[in-house]
Amino acid sequence: MTWVDDAPPPHPSITPRTALRILRRAVPIAVLVFGGLVVLLALRPLEAAVNGPRRPWTPRITRGVCVGALWFMGLRRMAVGTPMRGGGALVSNHASWLDIFVLNAGGCIVFVSKAEVARWPGIGWLARATGTVFVTRDRHAAQRDVATLHARLALGQTLVFFPEGTSTDGLRVLPFKPTLFAPLIALQMPVQPVTLTYRAPDGADPRAYGWWGDMDFGLHLLSTLAHRRQGSVTVTYHAVQQLTALTDRKALAANLTQCVRDAL
Repeated sequence: MTWVDDAPPPHPSITPRTALRILRRAVPIAVLVFGGLVVLLALRPLEAAVNGPRRPWTPRITRGVCVGALWFMGLRRMAVGTPMRGGGALVSNHASWLDIFVLNAGGCIVFVSKAEVARWPGIGWLARATGTVFVTRDRHAAQRDVATLHARLALGQTLVFFPEGTSTDGLRVLPFKPTLFAPLIALQMPVQPVTLTYRAPDGADPRAYGWWGDMDFGLHLLSTLAHRRQGSVTVTYHAVQQLTALTDRKALAANLTQCVRDAL
């Protein structure tokens, strides 16, 4: 499913001053992201030799890069509550590619994504390099996906899911898909709902940070960097819920949807 709206926000006109502002932000972000990626990939063989499948070092690099990228961008990040640590799952609303930076900045986490993302140009390569777990939506592969998630939990990793199944304009929370909670219930893992609330820069369209439908990533990136002053994002970490084998996935999906929606 892909969420769509009638008309996305217009892209700003690129003046010489705007172009300079974009470059002033884009260049250090690019150096930081790709420089951090080089260090991460160089360190991973040693990390694997010392720690096996555990990754205690490289996620810290990813977190530092994301904190720095938000700082260079000028997007203020504020947190309410405390993110869970160790084996479990964060479930969050999904508004933008910015969510990856915002959530990574809060802790060492591992994203769970649909398998198609692995084949996306650029984004797919970065996702694979940073350890994203890719799962299919094929029922025949369900047991394999559960086994993969169980192995990650056994390593003490915190997994991140976007149960809406699509990104939106950031002004709403779509109903969470119950089917996505089946493996979480099967593994009886602790789950923490998270709300991402974006506030657009003064005078900008309230949907300025939303990235949805068939919006072009490059144009949206330029539009985001072009704002004279950036807005902010608030990350609300709600109470952790412990799932059991008796948890009803439809009731759980409805409960978590409402929890995330109320904070937005």
